[in-house]
Amino acid sequence: MSIVIAADHGGFELKEAIKRRLLEVGRAVVDVGCPSEAAVDYPDYAALAVAEIVSGRCRWGILICGTGIGMSIAANRHADIRAANCHNEYTTIMSREHNDANVLCLGARVLDRDEALSLVSLWLATDFTGGRHQRRVDKLTLPH
Repeated sequence: MSIVIAADHGGFELKEAIKRRLLEVGRAVVDVGCPSEAAVDYPDYAALAVAEIVSGRCRWGILICGTGIGMSIAANRHADIRAANCHNEYTTIMSREHNDANVLCLGARVLDRDEALSLVSLWLATDFTGGRHQRRVDKLTLPH
């Protein structure tokens, strides 16, 4: 299943690098923007990405802005989204194993390109462990 990717102007360059890497390793990618480094509003692009996940067209999303915080806040406003702003291996692994995050948020001004690419690979390779964590994730479900 496809991975949707989006960024604001602060994350554009990193989005392009991540998209290239995902395509190189055979992942299907849906890029909903932004198309350049021209200033845009991150909530608009988070909403486009979330729509791809909620519709079922994409299983996961990767959102990038300067810090990852804005994209995380914007994405988490929507039912069925568990967006995690990750900045190291531990937060990346836990976001999948314990929280079943379906959106990875990254900060282009926090991580360098190689760190970010490594975290994307780790996030996609990490499975949700379920068990006691499923009960907790179930409590996060918002009404539609």
